[in-house]
Amino acid sequence: MYAVIETGGKQYQVNVGDIVFIEKLSAEADEKVTFDKVMALGGDDGIKVGAPYVDGASVTATVVKNGKAKKVYVMTYKPKKGEKRKIGHRQPYTQVRIESINA
Repeated sequence: MYAVIETGGKQYQVNVGDIVFIEKLSAEADEKVTFDKVMALGGDDGIKVGAPYVDGASVTATVVKNGKAKKVYVMTYKPKKGEKRKIGHRQPYTQVRIESINA
């Protein structure tokens, strides 16, 4: 069985046991989180699609860790003006392990 969940403005297809990197949540390591915005459920008996969310469905996950991704460098440059700038950015994330999918 799989589910399509929405969190942090993005959609993820998850199965039980998957480890997923999502946008940062305000939860500590080894804490349980529940995702109520389930957009679709799929399994052997077919697929169930919500409008926009499936009623009564939820996905439970455990937070593995919080961290930051690798640094991405951004350059801005204006020709003939002597203006250039180098900026680095590290996107924060939360790593979660999917424990159960409740239909």
